[in-house]
Amino acid sequence: MTTSPIPTPEVAEKVFGDRTGLAVRYVEHLATSGIERGLIGPRERDRLWDRHVLNCAVLGEVVPADARVADVGSGAGLPGIPLALARPDLRIVLIEPLARRVEWLDEVLGDLGLDIVVERGRAEEKPVLRRWEGADVVTARAVGPLARLAGICLPLLRQGGAMLVLKGASAPDEIARDAAAVRALGGGEPRIHETGAGVVDPLTTVVEIPRTGAPRRNRRKERR
Repeated sequence: MTTSPIPTPEVAEKVFGDRTGLAVRYVEHLATSGIERGLIGPRERDRLWDRHVLNCAVLGEVVPADARVADVGSGAGLPGIPLALARPDLRIVLIEPLARRVEWLDEVLGDLGLDIVVERGRAEEKPVLRRWEGADVVTARAVGPLARLAGICLPLLRQGGAMLVLKGASAPDEIARDAAAVRALGGGEPRIHETGAGVVDPLTTVVEIPRTGAPRRNRRKERR
């Protein structure tokens, strides 16, 4: 059974510029093999542009120039691949533990010709942490609550770097609930950004948490 092509929104060129063609091919991968191999739900096919690709790409509005970025729990390359397409100045690694997803990511990146590293493993595993610590930015989407994410993402960051987490409308409540845990893990004051004005509706909600210190348990060890 054949399926109709997914229309490319006019706003895509505003976000991706001369890489719009690559973004279109990425969406085609998501809509075909991504669904067939279980990386994307079939009901998401008609929402791939607005709910997934553009929604993730506008994260680039709050990422510093020339940053080293680690995308944790990348799955189908979200947000890492749209971010790379929108911001070719960034150096990105996609960290993903599941072999079938890593295989798909390697295939897609090979087809798109993007210079992105795919790391199979969990960000909290020591070998992965040793290879990728010192990042300027760590991104995550639909991975878990802020307290858990802080424990995974903050150790990958350099001091002064920031985790940028895509969240929904409940972000303020989640920040309030997990504030103490985030501070204990070395996180600073959270900040909420709304990105994608004129591109996505609703806007993309991004929670920024800087790394301002080491986890408290590590500081106790250092004093001994």
